[in-house]
Amino acid sequence: MTASRRRARRGRVIIASCAASLAVVAGTGFAAYSATSGSPFGAAPAPATTVTPSTDGRLSVHAGSAVTKATANTEAEMAIASATQVAREARGKVDTKQLTTSLASLSDYRSLAPDTVLARVATTKDVAEKVDAQTTVAEQRIAREKATAAKNAAAAEAARVAAEKQAQANTPAGAKATAQALMASQYGWGSDQFSCLSSLWTKESGWSYTAYNANGGATGIPQALPGSKMASVASDWQTNATTQVIWGLRYIQGSYGTPCSAWAHSQANNWY
Repeated sequence: MTASRRRARRGRVIIASCAASLAVVAGTGFAAYSATSGSPFGAAPAPATTVTPSTDGRLSVHAGSAVTKATANTEAEMAIASATQVAREARGKVDTKQLTTSLASLSDYRSLAPDTVLARVATTKDVAEKVDAQTTVAEQRIAREKATAAKNAAAAEAARVAAEKQAQANTPAGAKATAQALMASQYGWGSDQFSCLSSLWTKESGWSYTAYNANGGATGIPQALPGSKMASVASDWQTNATTQVIWGLRYIQGSYGTPCSAWAHSQANNWY
């Protein structure tokens, strides 16, 4: 082989080796030499757009990349819808000023750069999450307060009804009705015995639970002496006609057997 042929072959090998090397390098972002490029490297391609979703549903933008406008707008629209709902549910329960400000920052999202939009979206989501948590706590507190208020209202109503009932029972007519019912249910005494009892206690106290004999200290409807004897029935003996009636009927049964016997003794002795 002549020296000129050997030089030509070596030239072709070198060119082929260079071409192979450039083809490998091309996979790393460099352009292989071409006859039209005017350069063995050519122009570097634009960086690829890379958007990675994170665990909380947000988008992470790699350095040197850019999020598409459509993607940023979609994120903004979703954040606005969600945060608006949070603000609506929180109204009147917790402070929503910061959330309102964050929402306002996204009002012109269509005219903002994608990265700016995503930054504001992230801030709005953070604020919305805090407000949502605060709202949950506030709603639980409000529910407890309502339950307590309802319980107190029910108790107050029950107390009112009981007071009205007691006031009615403390009237002479109410005390007579109580006595007649107890006589029938607990002693088996009929209307004849009630007639005697009515006469007896009309004479003694006028059926007034506040009656008091200043001369001897006899107290209440049955004129117990002393009045504290009626505490054997209940501690409210000074204010409850029913307590006094219960004690009086027990006293009559134990001392005279029946109201008519007690009345007869009262008529004969002016006391019983």
